[in-house]
Amino acid sequence: MNIELINLEEKVNLAVLAVKINEIITVLNESSAPRDRGPKSERQMTDDDARRVIHGDMKDVSHKQAAETLELSYGQIYSARKGFTFKAIHKETPNQ
Repeated sequence: MNIELINLEEKVNLAVLAVKINEIITVLNESSAPRDRGPKSERQMTDDDARRVIHGDMKDVSHKQAAETLELSYGQIYSARKGFTFKAIHKETPNQ
């Protein structure tokens, strides 16, 4: 859907702006499908969970699958694996 630009050389009233804003909102709502990143977190991630997803048996499993298995969120797994959280676990050598 193309949304026609507002002609800035003409006087524009509030009703015209409201119509344009509603067009934009409609397009955004129709085009943005929610992403399925897996489950919501059921609990806080522990050091042992982090070791499993960074160095252990879950290290080669997808973020989504690890989240489902451990009842954690995709974001918790992602953050731990990318080193945003559990930085001390990253510094450990595997099987420590």
